[in-house]
Amino acid sequence: MEYYSLNHISEQLLLTVKQNKDTTKLKLELSFTPFNELINSLKNDEEKKAFWINIYNAYFLILRKEFNISKPKIYTEKIIKIAEHYFSLDDIEHGILRKYRYKYSLGFIANLFAPKLIKQLAVNSIDYRIHFALNCGAKSCPPIAFYNTENINNQLDLATQSFLEYETEYIHAKKEVHTTMLFKWFLKDFGNFKGIKKIYKTQLNKDISDYSIKFKPYSWEENLNNFTQ
Repeated sequence: MEYYSLNHISEQLLLTVKQNKDTTKLKLELSFTPFNELINSLKNDEEKKAFWINIYNAYFLILRKEFNISKPKIYTEKIIKIAEHYFSLDDIEHGILRKYRYKYSLGFIANLFAPKLIKQLAVNSIDYRIHFALNCGAKSCPPIAFYNTENINNQLDLATQSFLEYETEYIHAKKEVHTTMLFKWFLKDFGNFKGIKKIYKTQLNKDISDYSIKFKPYSWEENLNNFTQ
């Protein structure tokens, strides 16, 4: 019997969703994966990020299209079964991928009372680039890509660069940068305003050190199936 890694299965689930095919078999496989296998398979942050980003993006579409769950309930319903445990989209994003930050704290406050399960699965360090990989079905969300452990860092850099290039407007006469609201909502994840300017330098080679930052309105108009490829 051929063995497939959990990351491979997460990619296959996302691909199956994209192709509008039956996801039942893959969902069952993920549901009944032994918990120890989940822990042992996702040993480092690269493995955790690749797996959980794919799961988030796949399950947002599954919950929206197959279960017809709408916002805001779609984020909080604990009906995503992985390794015999139930998760919500918020558990995955703010608990696991953001190392149990409070959702509405701009990233400044950790949830010290997060469940043991979430603490076991969470990344060791918050990677701001995940915000340019997670898709919640809105027009202003980053497009969906397929992430794998081997290439996760290059993939996240590319996702960041592509999204910021598309979203950013430079008003040179006023020395202003108009950019995504994601920076404001998760300000601490990005290292505050100083960190945002550093990201533009490292990711886009743009020196905006003496520019002010303005945040563009976020369009919540539904835009499902926004895949990069």
